[in-house]
Amino acid sequence: MCKFGNLEIWHCGKAIIRSKKITIGFNRFRRAILVVSMKRLTFFYGYVIVASCFGIQAIGIGTYVSFGVFFMPILTDFDWSRATLSGAQSLAILVMGSLGILVGRLNDRYGPRVVMTVTGFFFGLGLMFMSGLNTVWQLYVFYGIVFGIGMSPIDVISNTTTARWFVQRRGIMTGIMKVGTGAGQLVMPLVASALIAGSGWRTSYIVIGAIFMVLLISIGQLLRRDPASVGLLPDGNRGFQIARPNLAETGFSLRRALHMRQFWTICLANLAALFCLITIPLHIVPHATDVGLSSTTAAVILSTIGGISMIGRFVTGIVIDRIGSRHTMIICFILLISTLLWLQVAREVWMLYLFAVVYGFTHGGLFTVISPIVAEYFGIHSHGVLFGIIAFGGTIGGAVGSVLTGGIFDITESYSLAFWMCTALGTVGLGLILSLGSASPDIREIPRED
Repeated sequence: MCKFGNLEIWHCGKAIIRSKKITIGFNRFRRAILVVSMKRLTFFYGYVIVASCFGIQAIGIGTYVSFGVFFMPILTDFDWSRATLSGAQSLAILVMGSLGILVGRLNDRYGPRVVMTVTGFFFGLGLMFMSGLNTVWQLYVFYGIVFGIGMSPIDVISNTTTARWFVQRRGIMTGIMKVGTGAGQLVMPLVASALIAGSGWRTSYIVIGAIFMVLLISIGQLLRRDPASVGLLPDGNRGFQIARPNLAETGFSLRRALHMRQFWTICLANLAALFCLITIPLHIVPHATDVGLSSTTAAVILSTIGGISMIGRFVTGIVIDRIGSRHTMIICFILLISTLLWLQVAREVWMLYLFAVVYGFTHGGLFTVISPIVAEYFGIHSHGVLFGIIAFGGTIGGAVGSVLTGGIFDITESYSLAFWMCTALGTVGLGLILSLGSASPDIREIPRED
């Protein structure tokens, strides 16, 4: 090093610049290696994204739905009302929905890996805390808040990431990804029921929480925000994307979408739908046991809903690509209303199984169609935050429906009035989608708005 006055400073500055250039060069080299590795894969990495989101949906939604299996064992140990216990799940879904807006914004800007790492930790922690449950405030903090934080990215990240990786096959890939929800609903109630029977509900929460914390964090590391982040193109269709290079990021800005009637119509329709779709899985097991079925048979009915919903999600994805999201949603609402009317008279085992089959199909369909309808009407540029807001509207409906249904049962000792209320909300949702009108045929051509 030179020791002559300013020359020493000059040499030091030169060394710092060289060091920065080396660091930048290394980062670019590492990124280039990742891009080359992705391009040399014999399959499109978007399929890894769909498989990862499938797993996230199966774990997250399956665990959430299995709360219905824990419902009666917890009530047996504590002198709580059904409304009190339902309120914890309502709080969880409200926390999930409200944070989902933030998660969507973070995912739009920074991608999903860090978000999944943090929230996966909360997901498992909330479940493990439930093993030490003794008071009502613990129920609401452990399940309603901590577990609710862990649930916040499950739908938003899975749907938005899939929507960004696929354009031409967005419907079918969303349907395949959402099959994970049905898989979770099929498997998790049975697993939870077996664990509770063998080890009790407290130990079951420890086992489920620890395993799923590790799995969610691990799966999250496979996610990438969009194909461009690794030098790829949506759908793996290079010719299509070269012709329309900005297609994946076209659409309305958040500010513009918030001033559109269609946006709030979809929000209200989703609220009406989730009022029913969150309420029914939570209360179908207690309802089935109330009409004389064993707890095991009731759990199988819940699992049947999850199993059939996988078919509903897959078929719905295909139908979306063929007839559009709006017409698909209309069909789903008609089926939902029909099954809710049937539930009013279903008292025999076969009648409840028939309900589970048809309802499971439409349950899967309505959950699948929301993300594509957002992309269809508003584009993909702000999909994460727009989907997060619409999903939050749905969680409000689900939260109100769950606790209100529990309260109605506590007062009337029957679910009949609550099921009629769900039927009415389903009819409102159908009317809203009928009034929506068609999406602009040029939505995909709208330039990116900042």
